[in-house]
Amino acid sequence: MEQRHLGRTGLRVSRIGLGTLTWGRDTDEHDAADLLKTFWEAGGTLVDTADVYGDGEAEYLLGRLMEGLIPRQDLVISTKAGSVPDPDRRFDGSRGHLLSALDASLARLGTDHVDVWHIHAFDPYTPLEETLQTLDLAVSSGRVRYAGVSNFCGWQLAKAGTWQLAAPGTRTRLASTQLEYSLLQRGVEREVLPAALDLGIGMLPSSPLGRGVLTGKYRNATPADSRGASEHLAPFVAPYLDDTASRIVDAVQTAADGLAVSPLQVALAWVRDRPGVTAPVIGARNAQQLTAALSVEALTLPDEICRALDDVSAPVHRYPDHDWSTL
Repeated sequence: MEQRHLGRTGLRVSRIGLGTLTWGRDTDEHDAADLLKTFWEAGGTLVDTADVYGDGEAEYLLGRLMEGLIPRQDLVISTKAGSVPDPDRRFDGSRGHLLSALDASLARLGTDHVDVWHIHAFDPYTPLEETLQTLDLAVSSGRVRYAGVSNFCGWQLAKAGTWQLAAPGTRTRLASTQLEYSLLQRGVEREVLPAALDLGIGMLPSSPLGRGVLTGKYRNATPADSRGASEHLAPFVAPYLDDTASRIVDAVQTAADGLAVSPLQVALAWVRDRPGVTAPVIGARNAQQLTAALSVEALTLPDEICRALDDVSAPVHRYPDHDWSTL
């Protein structure tokens, strides 16, 4: 698998990442082992997790697999901290919480460092400089190699990235940002992606297949074994089952038929090769699904197909994103 630099850093990662959102909850140890081995054998290196996935079970399971299945040095481990199970305060970016969460993640993962550590979301109740200074502490202590953020909007990312660049050699520049990005969700193109490109921050798209909808599996009905049929994941899929999404899925299917490939490959290749993207992070239920996704390595979409998909999925961007004279 081709390797790409993560943002404007020296770290190279596989251009497809493996997500672990369901590990320890819907994905048991046997299936997780199959997924990780399949990913590794295909040349994949970037494995993304978080301290809240499966209430910590995803990190614990990944740690067990690194101990007995895949060498730690062959993987680039990305995890996140900052989400908390508190209905009154969903995110905690304080120094105390983040450093405690990092130590707990390292213990579950069974490693002395993570390669990329993301702040899971912006915390409006903690000064941003406190949160960012925590990244600096984590890197200077050796427990973290590279730092990033997740789910930051445009101004939040621009402020954080600029703050970190303001004192080179003292502050750790942001390597990456992780947000949802697909043909069904192009909101990051409004402000987040331009900020990331300007600051040299690599984009790691989550849900690059539109929460599974872009595979075409929901075109006629909801498969019984799909996330859309799952009690706790159905609300996650539902927003992308409307008429607008249906038109985009039909266009992806048409492109796939013309190229003699699958809709999954078309949708994944499109987001993988967007400007500023380092590696989409995919979540698969089993090794068969993952193998199908990894087969996109050999596919590059023709320019005319990309333009057609761009047109059919284009979000509405008006003032001030476009000059007023063009409206």
